[in-house]
Amino acid sequence: MAGEITETGELYSPYVGLVYMFNLIVGTGALTMPKAFATAGWLVSLVLLVFLGFMSFVTTTFVMEAMAAANAQLRWKRMENHKEEEGDDSSSDSDSDVLIQDNYERAEKLPILSVQRRGSPNLFEITDRVEMGQMASMFFSKVGVNLFYFCIIVYLYGDLAIYAAAVPFSLMQVTCSITGNDSCGVEADTKHNDTDLCWGPLRRVDAYRIFLAVFTLLLGPFTFFDVQKTKYLQILTSLMRWIAFIIMIVLALVRIGHGQGEGHPPLADLSGVRNLFGVCVYSFMCQHSLPSLVTPVSSKRHLTRLVFLDYVLILAFYSLLSFTAIFCFRGDSLMDMYTLNFARCDIVGLAAVRFFLGLFPVFTISTNFPIIAVTLRNNWKTLFHREGGTYPWVVDRVVFPTITLVPPVLVAFCTHDLESLVGITGAYAGTGIQYVIPAFLVFHCRKDTQLAFGYGTVNKHQSPFRHTFWVGFVLLWAFSCFIFVTANIVLSETKL
Repeated sequence: MAGEITETGELYSPYVGLVYMFNLIVGTGALTMPKAFATAGWLVSLVLLVFLGFMSFVTTTFVMEAMAAANAQLRWKRMENHKEEEGDDSSSDSDSDVLIQDNYERAEKLPILSVQRRGSPNLFEITDRVEMGQMASMFFSKVGVNLFYFCIIVYLYGDLAIYAAAVPFSLMQVTCSITGNDSCGVEADTKHNDTDLCWGPLRRVDAYRIFLAVFTLLLGPFTFFDVQKTKYLQILTSLMRWIAFIIMIVLALVRIGHGQGEGHPPLADLSGVRNLFGVCVYSFMCQHSLPSLVTPVSSKRHLTRLVFLDYVLILAFYSLLSFTAIFCFRGDSLMDMYTLNFARCDIVGLAAVRFFLGLFPVFTISTNFPIIAVTLRNNWKTLFHREGGTYPWVVDRVVFPTITLVPPVLVAFCTHDLESLVGITGAYAGTGIQYVIPAFLVFHCRKDTQLAFGYGTVNKHQSPFRHTFWVGFVLLWAFSCFIFVTANIVLSETKL
C-alpha cells in the first residue's frame, strides 16, 4: 500500500490470481457477517449484500482502469526519456536544451497519440505495479494526495483495532468458559456480562485486558521493525481459514438437516442495517491491494470477467455462510465472532475441533497484525515525507511506531464490540477507500489520458462502466451512505 512503484513479483496464471483475490477479500469481516445478517433480517441482508457486492465490483474495475492509465503514462515517459538520451548522444550541447524542450512540448501535446497511430497496442498493458499512493500522486492534487493517505490511515487504524480486540476476546471467551461451570465452552443460553467472574476473583473484562496486554507485548514490538508475510505463512493461514469455514458450514447444515436449527430470523429489521452496511463494505474490501494482485497475472485478456466471477463466488460463499448461521442459531445467541458459536458440546463433540474453531481468530489475526501495523507506520512516513528530507532516528524508530500502535490498543482496551468496530471502520474509512477514491481516480485518469494521449484513445482495460454517470452514481451512493450511517448513530445515541 506504500505510495510507490514496486517490483511486479513472480507471475502467476489468471486462475491463481482469482484464488488470491478470493482469499484477500474473504477475511475477518466474514466472521462478523452472520450476526449482522441476523440483526438486519435475511431479506434486507441479502439485497444489501448483492448490491454492495455489485458496487465493489464497479469500483474494482475503476481501479484497474486507473492502473492501466498510470502504466501508459509511465511507459510514455520512459520512451520520451530514451529519445532525449539518444538526442543528447547525437546532438551538440548547444542543441540539447532545444531538443529537451521540444520533447517536453511534444509530450504535453500529441506524441502519445502519434505513437498509438504507429501501432502500440501494449501502451496500456499493466506491467508495473503502481500502488494506489503513486496513482494518487499522479492524478490528484497535493490536497487530494493528503486526503487519500488520511483515509488509508484511518482504515488501517480500524483494522488494527479490530485485530487487537478480536484475539483477546476469543481467548477470553474460550478460557473463561473452560474454567467456569461449563467445561465444554460457551453456554447455549447464557449471555455473559463483562462483570461476570472468570478466574477466581477476576472478572471477564479483567481477563480480556490481560490478554490484550499480552497480545500487545508479544506483537507490538514488530511495529518497530520491518516484517513481511512470507509465502509459506500465507499458505498456512489460508489453509487454516478454509478448514475453519468448511467445518462451520458443514456443521450448521448438518444441524439444520437434522431439524435442530434454532434460528428464526426476521424478514427485515432496519435498525440493524447500519452495522450490516459497514460489515458488508469491510467484507468486500480489496481495492487498496489490487496493484499487488492484478499486476503479476500473466494474461490479462479476460481480467474483468475473472474478477466478475470472483465476486459471484464470494457472494455465494457469504450467502451460504450467513444463511446457514442465522437458521442454525438464534439471533440473540450469535456471537460477534461466529467461530465462538461452535465452542459448545452440543454443536461440536470433538474437543480438538472446538478449540480449533474457538482459537482460529487468534492464529490467523496474530500473523496479520504486524503486517498491517508496519503498513500503517510506512503510510505515516509517506504522508509527512518531504522531497530530499530524512527523519531523525527518534522520529523514524520511536515516534512513528508509537503513534501506530497506541491508538488501536486504546480503542481495544475500551471496547471489544467487534460488530460495531467492523461496522464503523467499513462505513466510514471503508466507504472512502472502496467508493470515493476509485471514483476520483478513474475520473481524473480519464481526463489526463485524453489530454496526454488525445481524444479517442482506448484504454484496453477500460471499465465496462465507462460512462461518467457511474462515477457520479458511486459518489452519490457514498455520500448517501455516510449521511445514513451518521444519522443512524446519532439517533441511536439520542435514544440511549
